[in-house]
Amino acid sequence: MKKLACLFFCLQTVLVFGQKNLDSIVAENMHFRSEMNHEFSSEDESPLTPEDRLHFDSLSFFPIDTAFYVIARFEKVKKTKKFKMKTTTDRRPLYDVYAMVTFSLKGKSFEIPVYQSHRLREMEEFKSYLFLPFNDLTNGNESYGGGRFLDLAIPKGDVIVLDFNKAYNPYCAYNSKYSCPVPPKKNFIDFEIKAGVMAPENH
Repeated sequence: MKKLACLFFCLQTVLVFGQKNLDSIVAENMHFRSEMNHEFSSEDESPLTPEDRLHFDSLSFFPIDTAFYVIARFEKVKKTKKFKMKTTTDRRPLYDVYAMVTFSLKGKSFEIPVYQSHRLREMEEFKSYLFLPFNDLTNGNESYGGGRFLDLAIPKGDVIVLDFNKAYNPYCAYNSKYSCPVPPKKNFIDFEIKAGVMAPENH
């Protein structure tokens, strides 16, 4: 049965990945970077302090690496587990442990939780939104020490794309006025995720 399950998942992986060639993954990530830089340079949207925004040119990114475009197995938990997520302040927002994602990076396998916000799921535009905060072996060096985030959506089946090239820093990496979730211990990836947004200067 395990072999059959593995074979089925591998076939799904081929089908999903086959829908995207390498050029389209790169193009999608170039657009993502452009949108992020636009947000950070905007007076209305930027999390930067007014002084930092005046000198802002671009965020620092790792090179786009399609090896970090990962097809993961998505398994919704049978009974969601409500908890208060730790943040950088006294705020404790409610989340559910919504699913587990299982994936491999260069021969190493990982299984980590993804979460659903109680507040956001009540909003029509965010009702399918899932949140994947994580820490990895680059934290405090090339990437922000407080971890990074991935935005996801509830998939229709049991496969989901984790594109770590779209990993971004919490706002509190740039401005202490924000209250940001702290990745739970279960969301540590024992691997160097050299993809996505790098650590801000002087942080």
